[in-house]
Amino acid sequence: MPRLATDTRIAVLGLGYVGLPLALALARNNFEVIGFDTRPEAVIPLCNGTDPNGEISDAAVTSSTMTFSYDAADLAGCSVFIIAVPTPITDAKAPDLGPILSACATIAPHLTEGAMVILESTVYPGVTEEVCGPALAAGSGLKPRDQIKLAYSPERVNPGDAEHSMENVVKIIAAQDDETLDRVEAIYAPVVKAGLHRASSIATAEAAKVIENTQRDLNIALVNEFSLIFSRLGLDTLEVLEAAGTKWNFLPFRPGLVGGHCIGVDPYYLTYRAEQLGYHPQVILAGRRINDQMGVHVAQTMVKAMLARNIGVRGARVLIMGYTFKENCADTRNTRVADIVSELASYSITADVHDPWVGAQKLQDQHGVNGIDAPDRGTYDAIILAVGHSEFVEMGSDAVRDLGKQGAVLFDIKGVFGKSGSDLRL
Repeated sequence: MPRLATDTRIAVLGLGYVGLPLALALARNNFEVIGFDTRPEAVIPLCNGTDPNGEISDAAVTSSTMTFSYDAADLAGCSVFIIAVPTPITDAKAPDLGPILSACATIAPHLTEGAMVILESTVYPGVTEEVCGPALAAGSGLKPRDQIKLAYSPERVNPGDAEHSMENVVKIIAAQDDETLDRVEAIYAPVVKAGLHRASSIATAEAAKVIENTQRDLNIALVNEFSLIFSRLGLDTLEVLEAAGTKWNFLPFRPGLVGGHCIGVDPYYLTYRAEQLGYHPQVILAGRRINDQMGVHVAQTMVKAMLARNIGVRGARVLIMGYTFKENCADTRNTRVADIVSELASYSITADVHDPWVGAQKLQDQHGVNGIDAPDRGTYDAIILAVGHSEFVEMGSDAVRDLGKQGAVLFDIKGVFGKSGSDLRL
């Protein structure tokens, strides 16, 4: 296996769900690591031994040999820079490369000849070499490929999933030349026990990453459309899927809300690049439209169910259980539960949101919703179990129903309580 110089100092930019686990893993494997983030609110808790995202244990943080910093001057002396910053989209559904360009501007003054920059963020094919390369050159005066070595190794982090950790999932690596790729391998091989896949080019690796989540997005969109059709036919979608799943090659996707920083965002990076090349995607964007409407569909289905039970809609109180984009994590980025809250408000319905992974104050301060720490029993006209947090599953359907008034509607979006445990499910 290729080896790095013993004095190699690695900087990881971005201490979120991707960068922090990577930086800690590198430090555990005897690399000298500095974890950098421009946000003091992310760095200061780590300096005090706590991950503000709640993904990493305090013991793992306090025992690490790595350094945490939000002062760019501390990047001096590093020869490897790993960029693990978010890649969001704009309101117009176009890629927002601002965080990546900001990271490039931050590290450029500290680049020396032979330095290697590895991008981990999800991008469309071409960003590493066509966007990052020129940005790094402009800020450093060094030439990409000759004096700055570029590489790409897309993250495959799944927040809240201990089974598919970074160490347990095969990692793609790519670089501008074989020598640089060997250096990339020397960094990741000790960390990723599942092994590495050497892609033939950076663009190939970028494309592979962006289609991973696009494929999943489309599969979920398909079953969401099944759900929209079956609801009109009076059929239970999960029962239909269970029956169809008895065939050996039927894929086990289920309907639901599609949010988060990956699945609901990454397809727009690919479609943006395709449209730049004169091709107008149809299937991918159709899937996006279906998935983006599911929050509104949930709210409207709930309103219809309330009317069917003669529950007054105007002024009604609805409890929404869960606000994060998926179960058992604190990540609220691009959560589609926000669409449910907004649509219910258009019917003059008051929605209380309870999520033990986020907390009432944060829900109110950062998301502008009516967060509560503990729902009162017998209070609500309807309840929506939006996120299947383990805390909610362990309560059981009877305890959840007790939070509502007599005859309240329970909409279990993910069907965690089964058909008999709720009134509605997708």
